[in-house]
Amino acid sequence: QVRLVESGGGLVQPGGSLRLSCTASGGSFTTFALAWFRQAPGKEREFVVAISQGGTVRNFADSVKGRFLISRDNAKNTVNLQMNSLKPEDTAVYYCNAGPTLGRRGEYWGQGTQVTVSS
Repeated sequence: QVRLVESGGGLVQPGGSLRLSCTASGGSFTTFALAWFRQAPGKEREFVVAISQGGTVRNFADSVKGRFLISRDNAKNTVNLQMNSLKPEDTAVYYCNAGPTLGRRGEYWGQGTQVTVSS
């Protein structure tokens, strides 16, 4: 069974930065496309960013382009989300997602980590 565990959430001021990590276990990490989604209170879960199995292709939601970066370390079974120039509207629970196809929600989810952007 694949398990995803996120870490790194917290409270940050507008304009600040935060780095989230997601570590996978129980599966073949290099076969997964990886993604981050987020869900704000009262809203549906939305796509943020994704990275291909080899790390060469990245897709970004328009709302985070130029501010967020995604990277993966296949040797450590980890995917990272570097969030810069954070805005209050980035406040949400952030979820790590894994599956076989880039551009589609995978079947595996982490438990989520809270990110709050507030002064």
